Amino acid sequence: MEFFYCVSKHQITDLLYLRIENKRMDSTKKIIIIGAGLTGLTLAYYLSKTKHSFKIIEARKRIGGRIYTKVTNNSAPIELGATWFAKQHTEALKLVKELNLGLFEQILGTTAIYEPISTSPAQIVQLPKNQEPSYRLKGGTHQLINQLASHINNDDLILNKEVSAIINENDKVAVKTKTCTHICDIVISTLPPHLLVNSITFDPKLDNHTYQIAQNTHTWMGESIKIGFSYKTPFWRENNLSGTIFSNVGPIPEMYDHSNQQDNLYALKGFLNGVYYKVSKEERCELALRQLEKYYGKQARYYVNYEEMVWKNKEYTSTEYGDLVLPHQKNGDAVFQNSYYNHKLWIAGTETSTDYSGYMEGAIRSAQRVMNSIKKRPQN
Repeated sequence: MEFFYCVSKHQITDLLYLRIENKRMDSTKKIIIIGAGLTGLTLAYYLSKTKHSFKIIEARKRIGGRIYTKVTNNSAPIELGATWFAKQHTEALKLVKELNLGLFEQILGTTAIYEPISTSPAQIVQLPKNQEPSYRLKGGTHQLINQLASHINNDDLILNKEVSAIINENDKVAVKTKTCTHICDIVISTLPPHLLVNSITFDPKLDNHTYQIAQNTHTWMGESIKIGFSYKTPFWRENNLSGTIFSNVGPIPEMYDHSNQQDNLYALKGFLNGVYYKVSKEERCELALRQLEKYYGKQARYYVNYEEMVWKNKEYTSTEYGDLVLPHQKNGDAVFQNSYYNHKLWIAGTETSTDYSGYMEGAIRSAQRVMNSIKKRPQN
C-alpha cells in the first residue's frame, strides 16, 4: 500500500519518476507538516479527524515552537513564549474549549509602576478597570500543545530532524532531511517565512516575488527576550503596588504578576529589552534584579528560580535579516494565501495569517485556512 516513502539520496531520482501501480482510487492524501509549533500541531489535530495520512517533521528535540512553558517543582510555571488569550481570539478560545482546557484571568491589579523617563523617579499610577481582560491557560500554555499532540501517533511525529530541501517532481513532493527523503502528496511549512526561505532549498525555486516577500517578513517574537522570577511570597502586592510594570527606562519595559491559577505559587514575568541578547544569562538576571530592587527593595533579590528565553539566539526560530524589517512587516501578505507547486505546497504559520498575525489566534487561523484549502484542493 502506498504511504510515506523514506528513501536514500540515491533512490530519490528513480522514485520521483516512478509511476505507482495499484494507486489508490480514493481522495486521501499523504501530507508532511514542517514544524511542530501551534500551527503544525493544530493542523495535525484537524487532519487526525480525516482519512488523510500525515507526518510532522520538527527540527527541535521538543514540540511547541514559540510556545514554551518552563515547569519547575514547587514554582509557578513560567511562560517564556506565547502566553495570553483575549476575547477577540475567538478561534483560539473555541479550540481551548474543544480540548477541555481551562482559562483564568491575568492579574493586573489596580495600580502599576510607571517609569516614563530616566531623570524622574518611578510613579505609581492607577489602572482603569480592565474592560477586556487577558486570560492564561490553567497549568500553562504547554497544556494546549500537549493536548493537541495527544491526538498524534508517536510514529507520525519526527523530532530532531531538520528539513533541508523541498523538491517538486511530477505528482509528488520530496521533503529531504540529512538522513532521509520523504515522498508525499502535500507539504505544509509552518516555519516563519523568513526562516523558511533561508533554511530550506526549493527545487524548482519559488518565484522571486514570493521569495522577496518572505525575506522581508517579520518573525514574531524573533527579537524578544522573556524573563521570569519565581518567589515564595507575592511581595509586589504590598503597599498598594502590583506586579504590573511599564518602563521607558528599562531594561524591563513590561512585567506582570505571573502567579499560578490557584494563587499559591508566585512569580513575576515580563520582557527584557532585546538589545541584551548578547550578554550572559547572569548579566541579564542582574540587570533585571536591579530594576526590581529599585521598585520593591531588597526582597526582589530573594528569588527561587530565574528563567529566560532569548528567542533571537534560538536556531530554529530566528535568523538575521538582510534589510531593515519592522514589527509585523509583511505579516498576512497575499502571497502567503496562495498555494505553490500546483496545490502541493502551502506556507502557513502565524506570520501568514491575515488576522491576528503574530498571535496564537493567527497561528490557529492559519491552520484552519490551510485545512480548508486542502479540502477544496483539485483532485488529480
